[in-house]
Parts: sequence; C-alpha cells; structure tokens
Amino acid sequence: MPGTLVDNTANHRFELAEPGGTAFVDYRRSGSTLILVHAEVPASLRGGGFGARLVRETLELIRSRGETIVPACPYVRSFVDRHQEFADLVRAP
Repeated sequence: MPGTLVDNTANHRFELAEPGGTAFVDYRRSGSTLILVHAEVPASLRGGGFGARLVRETLELIRSRGETIVPACPYVRSFVDRHQEFADLVRAP
C-alpha cells in the first residue's frame, strides 16, 4: 500500500514515507503562502517517479487548503513549469 503524504508542521515539511525511506519537501510559511525551499528523495527511492509523486501530492494538498506557493526549490519550480495545471498555485510577485 502506498504511503500517505503528511504535513509535518513541527519540522515544516511534507513527508511521504515508503519502505526504503522518507522523501520530503521543506517549506517556510508566510501567511497562506508556502515557500517550498527544498525537495529530497532518498537514493533508494529515486528513478521511478517518486519525486514527481511527492511534489504532485504536496501541490494537491496545498490546493485543497486554498493556499499558494513560492517554488524556491529548483525541482519544484521545474515540476510546476512542466505541469501547468499547478501554475495557478504560484503566488504572483
């Protein structure tokens, strides 16, 4: 059974645990905007779309809460650029 994304507010990160490790997206909060600063996937989970799944589920959760993002992490920025269905989440400057 696949893991479930968790917002670990104590550590300011979204986490997705699977056998082999926990992937995460670190964030800083500014009101209803989340600055996504770093995404990391353990080596044992790389290559098979796990990073994309982590970011997609993170963005879907953020959308469901009516929040916006600043994609400071290069991987998250690249993901949003490739998946324009999430472009509306990016806070306008």
